[in-house]
Amino acid sequence: MLMQGFNNGVLPLFGYAMLALAVVAFVMALVAREDAFRAADKQTKTFWMVILGITVVVDLFLPMLFLQIAGLVATIVFLVDVRPALRQVSGGGRRKGGSSSDGPYGPYNGGR
Repeated sequence: MLMQGFNNGVLPLFGYAMLALAVVAFVMALVAREDAFRAADKQTKTFWMVILGITVVVDLFLPMLFLQIAGLVATIVFLVDVRPALRQVSGGGRRKGGSSSDGPYGPYNGGR
């Protein structure tokens, strides 16, 4: 009975969450510039579009847990490794005129 409730209630929510994450990563890869992938020394934009596109299709039409987990790993790699590198190369992520000692709420002065 507990397993039936898990399969009918919680497991589909994980599937929807994986699908949403894959779609977000796909859109981020779609709007990134092609030259940023080369400058960040990551795979090409086409590579990531294919991998993330396959992940979205698998999450939508082939609810096989093994394939979904493989796609989730690829999505996490993109979001944790590739996306920050693209933002750094593209000039995003840091305010203009900021110092390397600036924290999230202003400059860090070492406790002085």
